[in-house]
Amino acid sequence: MSQSNPSSPGAKQYSSLEELFSVMKRMSDDPLAKAGTNIVISRGNPKAKLLIIGEAPGPEENIQGKPFVGRAGQMLDKILQAANFDPEQDVYITNSVFRMPPGEDGKNFRKPTDTETDFYRPYVFEIIRLIDPFVMLLTGNVASYSILRKTGITSLRGKWTELQGRWIMPIFHPSYLLRNPSKEPGSPKAQMWDDIREVRKKYDELTGKTAAS
Repeated sequence: MSQSNPSSPGAKQYSSLEELFSVMKRMSDDPLAKAGTNIVISRGNPKAKLLIIGEAPGPEENIQGKPFVGRAGQMLDKILQAANFDPEQDVYITNSVFRMPPGEDGKNFRKPTDTETDFYRPYVFEIIRLIDPFVMLLTGNVASYSILRKTGITSLRGKWTELQGRWIMPIFHPSYLLRNPSKEPGSPKAQMWDDIREVRKKYDELTGKTAAS
């Protein structure tokens, strides 16, 4: 799929993820560099064809240096496993913003600003180019803004966009499901289950596998 790789907006191109990550880990001019938090880039299988893009690290991610390892990450893994995806083998997970934004009003962390998201965006697109996924899931508004320049996750979720040969679907952020635990028809959890089944179907179609029952 190299012919359909998205161009990285404003970013230098690197020969490998290792080279890119080496540069990212030495960043000192990014808008969150003075926050004193760690660079948190990715987890999973870099050869996977399903790429999930989150928002920004939280406290647990900042400590462990990997995205989606707290409660929201555990929820994400359960969602993936319910659709017969192995979170370590079938999926690669990265962020829209690579440092934890410092909290305000007594909170540990906050949502990233558009300015912060814009700064890291070229690095996100370079990760996309190097991973070369078939399917991308954007968890929540920050990721949707970063990739699609759109927000409004309740209307965006579950809808496919084809961008330069890749199939992209915004989905609810797992933390939203933790705040809305109902499984009733029409609830966020029920909608997420509908979405992940569609993802499974599209993934199997694109990878030539028999759709999971």
